[in-house]
Amino acid sequence: MGAEPRADLATRAVAQTIGLWTATALVVGNMIGSGLFLLPSSLAAYGMASTLGWAISTAGALLLAATFARLGQLLPAVSGGPYAFARFAFGDAIGFVVAWCYWISIWSAVPAIAIALTGYAGAFVPALTATPARAAACSIVSLWICTILNIGGLRTAGGVQLATTLLKVAALVAFAAVGLLWFDPAPAVAAAPFNPSGQSLLQVAVATSALTLWAFLGLESATVPAAAVRDPQRTVPRATLLGTAIAIAVTIAACSAVLRLVPPASLATSGAPFVDAVRLLLGDAAGYVVAIVAAITCFGALNGWVLMLGQLPLATARNGLFPAAFARVDANGTPRTALLIGATLSSLLVVANYNASLVSLFTWSILLSTAASLLPFLICALGLLWLQRRSPYAIVALLAAIYSVYALAGTGAQALRWGGALLLAGIPVYAWIRYRRG
Repeated sequence: MGAEPRADLATRAVAQTIGLWTATALVVGNMIGSGLFLLPSSLAAYGMASTLGWAISTAGALLLAATFARLGQLLPAVSGGPYAFARFAFGDAIGFVVAWCYWISIWSAVPAIAIALTGYAGAFVPALTATPARAAACSIVSLWICTILNIGGLRTAGGVQLATTLLKVAALVAFAAVGLLWFDPAPAVAAAPFNPSGQSLLQVAVATSALTLWAFLGLESATVPAAAVRDPQRTVPRATLLGTAIAIAVTIAACSAVLRLVPPASLATSGAPFVDAVRLLLGDAAGYVVAIVAAITCFGALNGWVLMLGQLPLATARNGLFPAAFARVDANGTPRTALLIGATLSSLLVVANYNASLVSLFTWSILLSTAASLLPFLICALGLLWLQRRSPYAIVALLAAIYSVYALAGTGAQALRWGGALLLAGIPVYAWIRYRRG
């Protein structure tokens, strides 16, 4: 096996700040974010056939959650999540590959969440999204606000996460109950074909399972700051499984309500599908309220992913596999340099694609982030398969690995090309780090 796990003293200095409910909120908050609030627009072209993707990604997410829960038991109190698990199972080189890919997935996910936040903010302040440049500027400002909050320390970021997660879960449960139980489907929805895309059901299943998996990314979130979690051997697995189950149930119910209420033609171009759904039911005033709630909850998800943006490279750099600048912390134990670098890269990604529509930019960003996440997921599943090859967990790990390969293929050629190019960009970084280490 690879390097022995360890929790360094600097990481232990910020320990005991995250309990079960905050860790669960981190998982739920990171999973229920932009993937929920803008995903119905990305799925509109597939109609109700998108339920195939939901079924596949739900099964895959539960397998992956079980995988990370078990890995969290085997390596408690070690920050880094997928990176730490891969390094322990396969050594430094594979650990770096996973850390590099996972880091890419985080800073490419942050723009998607900021874009969803902007879409809902624009629903009640249209001037914010009147032009692509304004929408891009609003997205960048929101991600930097979250960066400043995280620079304030884990306790501040965790409090924001818990409050916004409670708000979003309560609001979404109420919306799903009303939309699914009290109202008939829109006539245009009832008359629409099951599969309007023109693709085969197999093609639809592959494409929609890649899109819907985005809504479940973040299931591993509690494992990343594990050294700052109280009683991590029990808390991390519980938070991972509980948070994943809550997020899956709420996400599928809420998205199904939107698909049931909004005509497909309107949904495909909507920058705020939940607002459109509520306006159809209760009028414009209620739509504005939902826009505000959705923007706040997207902000909570953005805050959680920015937290990850600092914690992952911090753990990797302390093991000597990322540049030393990422390991620097301030008096609060905050990886300020890592946060600033990650936020800058996320901002550049928004600027590079600001001319695209909100839905197009969101879809492109989530496919890139999903592709970058799935390789670490695959390696972690293989790591658990190797570490637990003589236990029943080997079956779970094998199925999770098979699912990861399937979902990776479903992200599409463009996302795979971008992901491959960014992965290759890490080779000179690793070579330089190895050279510096002698």
